[in-house]
Amino acid sequence: MDLIDIGANLTHDSFRQDFDAVLERACAHGVRRMVVTGASREGSEQALALARRSGGRLFATAGVHPHHAIDYDEATDQVLRQLVAEPEVRAVGETGLDYNRNYSPRDVQRDVFERQLAIAVEVGKPLFLHQRDAHPDFIAILRHYRDRVPAAVVHCFTDDGDALRDYLDLDCHIGITGWICDERRGAHLRELVKRVPSDRLMIETDAPYLLPRTLRPMPKDRRNEPMYLAHIRDEVARDRGESPEALAESTTRTAERFFGLA
Repeated sequence: MDLIDIGANLTHDSFRQDFDAVLERACAHGVRRMVVTGASREGSEQALALARRSGGRLFATAGVHPHHAIDYDEATDQVLRQLVAEPEVRAVGETGLDYNRNYSPRDVQRDVFERQLAIAVEVGKPLFLHQRDAHPDFIAILRHYRDRVPAAVVHCFTDDGDALRDYLDLDCHIGITGWICDERRGAHLRELVKRVPSDRLMIETDAPYLLPRTLRPMPKDRRNEPMYLAHIRDEVARDRGESPEALAESTTRTAERFFGLA
C-alpha cells in the first residue's frame, strides 16, 4: 500500500546517523513519499536540500514555527519567499500559533503568522498549519486569508470537536498523527476522526516526535520515524470502520491532490 507521510521532521539531528536506512525502512513499510517539515529558516533550507537530492521521494515545506517566531526578521522573510518559489517546496509552513509553551510572545506569534499567510497568498501554495491552545486567535486570523490560498491543512490535529467543526467549515484538511494512539491525551480523537471527510483526511508521523504509544514492540530509542505511518494507518482505519487498504488509498490520493504530487 502506497502511503505519504505529510509531516516528518527529517532534518532533526536524530536522523543524521542513519538517514538512508530510515528512508529504506519507510519504503519497506509502504511509505514511499514524505513531506519534510520546514519549521525555521535554517530547517526550511535543510528540508529543501533533502528534497532536492531525494530523487522524487521527498518534498518540503518552508516556514517558521510559532516557537521560533521571535527569530523572524526581514532576512528570514526574504529567505522564505525564495524558498517557497522552489518547485520542491509544496506548502508554506509550519506556521501558526502555540500558546501552550509561549516560547515566543503571543503578539509576535500573531504577526509572524500573518506574514507567512501573506506569503502563501502571493505564491498561491497551500498552508501547513500548527495550532495549540490558541484556537480563537488562530481561527480568527485564518478566516481572513483562507479563501485566498488554494488549500490548508491543520497539521497534527489534537483539538476538540468545536475546533474540528471550525476547520472543516473553512474547507481545511486535517492531519492525524500518532497522538490518536495516546490513551492519556488522544482518546477523544478516535471518535472525532470519524467526522473528517475522506477527501480532507491525511496522516503523518511528525517524526521523530509522537511515537505511537500502542506500537509493539517499542523501539529502544523511543524515536518515531516514517515507517510507523503504517501503524497509524491501521489505528485510524479501525477507528473509522474502514480497511487499511481503503484508508491508504484515500489518504494518499488526498495528499497527492493537496501537495500536487500526482
